[in-house]
Amino acid sequence: MGLDKVDKIIVSTNLLFKEDFERWAERYSDACLELVYDESYREEEKPGAVKALSDITTGLCDDCLVIAGDNLFTDDLKGMIEEYERRGTVIIGLYDVGDPELAKNYAVVQVDKDLRVLSIMEKPDDPKTTLVSTGIYILPKKVLPKLREYIESGRNPDEPGRFLEWLLESEPIYGYILSGEWYDIGTQETYRRALERFSSR
Repeated sequence: MGLDKVDKIIVSTNLLFKEDFERWAERYSDACLELVYDESYREEEKPGAVKALSDITTGLCDDCLVIAGDNLFTDDLKGMIEEYERRGTVIIGLYDVGDPELAKNYAVVQVDKDLRVLSIMEKPDDPKTTLVSTGIYILPKKVLPKLREYIESGRNPDEPGRFLEWLLESEPIYGYILSGEWYDIGTQETYRRALERFSSR
């Protein structure tokens, strides 16, 4: 599944920004781009990231490269895709934030020397490492039904780290450490910092 083999791009958002995304998509009319919307207009109405991903992938019969929308990064992901092609199992993008206090905001990941994931803990009070999950995943098609299984079992529909914790009980997961820079732009403050960083180039 090299980048040249990605034959469809699905962008998920909510109804509040429907018209904005439709105007944006017009600029990429030559791409195989599909917009999908959940039924929310406000933050409190959102179904949750894992539930939305479950809805999107239901019925898909292909491997999926998943990139959460609050990611800004410079890695071209070719190495991550090569790692997936070599291992054939779930691969998650990792980044060392270098600060235990900062790591508390993310899903913290422990790996062995081969980058096989040993543990994942969503927003721990006492992180054992500063290596965090970035919200970039490659999921084999055989794993996609696990998303719905997870949701239907009544687990947390919003925090992907908790889905990965659960998935680790039944599936081998390997990490890929992103090169270059990575920013979580999910808040106005982190978005501002990233904007300052890249606008200064």
